[in-house]
Amino acid sequence: MPTDRSDADAQFRQWMLENLHRAAAHFSLVLVGEPRLGWMDRSIGAIAGRGEEAVWLRVVSENKQWIGGDFWTGNSDANVLSGLAKPRVLDVYEWEEHRQQRAEVLTLLPGSPCSRDDVLREPIDLPDEWWTELRRTLDEIASTPTERVNADPEMVSGRIRQRFGESTDVGVGEWETVHGDLHWANLMRPDFGLLDWEWWGRGPAGTDAATLLSYSLLVPEMVARVRSVFSDVLDSEAGRFAQLYVAARLFRRMEKGDHPDLALALEAHTETLL
Repeated sequence: MPTDRSDADAQFRQWMLENLHRAAAHFSLVLVGEPRLGWMDRSIGAIAGRGEEAVWLRVVSENKQWIGGDFWTGNSDANVLSGLAKPRVLDVYEWEEHRQQRAEVLTLLPGSPCSRDDVLREPIDLPDEWWTELRRTLDEIASTPTERVNADPEMVSGRIRQRFGESTDVGVGEWETVHGDLHWANLMRPDFGLLDWEWWGRGPAGTDAATLLSYSLLVPEMVARVRSVFSDVLDSEAGRFAQLYVAARLFRRMEKGDHPDLALALEAHTETLL
């Protein structure tokens, strides 16, 4: 019989909330917003205040064997990127309790996320200036040198062939610095802003445009807009390579239960690439 994990999940979420309160006390902050859990409940965050100052307080929890990678310090490492509409890490606090906990105090961006979920499921009205700033931001990221790694060539080609077959002609990818997690819950409106910099680093050129396109597939008019803004990227051979990699990565996530309603649209999209 399948194991009922509901009690264990509820206990873990309560523990994450306790971690958030512990971090707030450490930084002398008061939680003033509703706490929000991240992907797989591995993080939790909320608006917090200290006097007139409002910030975002975030706690991520991870098993110790996984904390050595670039993702663990991604948000604070992204402080080197200037001139972009993104949060800045102001303070960090780590402690060990069963797992490794990392609390970050970040500047608070105005507005609200474009979606509560990674996948967009209805059209949203975004001004031309928003799209212009999105493109400028991704171009700026792409041209930023870094030793951080989002994905390496061997892993990317392996993911593609694992999903689509060993005989798949994956072409030759190009490489640039990418945000690495460009979905609709990480994008702010009405003013443009880009959240969650854990995974930024070197990856296949076009990864960010391909990711946003994939998470837009349920809304044809948004697909058309993403394509129009990134046509030069997506229509290139490197863009095709990136789209296959992103699709392979998303299918792996779906096998774990993420976004089942996106599966048919993603399958149809990959057929056009293959």
